Amino acid sequence: QVQLVESGGGLVQAGGSLRLSCAASGRTFSNYPMGWFRQAPGKEREFVATISRTGTITTYADSVKGRFTISRANAKNLLYLQMNSLKPEDTAVYYCAAGPAFGSAPSRAQLYDYWGQGTQVTVSS
Repeated sequence: QVQLVESGGGLVQAGGSLRLSCAASGRTFSNYPMGWFRQAPGKEREFVATISRTGTITTYADSVKGRFTISRANAKNLLYLQMNSLKPEDTAVYYCAAGPAFGSAPSRAQLYDYWGQGTQVTVSS
């Protein structure tokens, strides 16, 4: 089992920044590709960003490309999402997820095995 706990969400004005963190425990963090997903009220959970086990390969949804940066610190069992130039449409609950051990980092939420409880991000206009 992998336990994931997100933090860093909050209320921010449009154009502002937030950094989300995800603390992992339970198994060897570096064995897992990781992802960030988000879910707005009344909408499906959607892919935001993924990162490979070593951190060398990242992918982003078009809606966040150039504004968000995913990174990880394997020695600290931490995953990050730096969010800049936030927009009201970024408002959602943000989840971190651990993918298949020793695998690639898929963008489909259904392929992730472990999930955190989520952290709320609200961007006011």
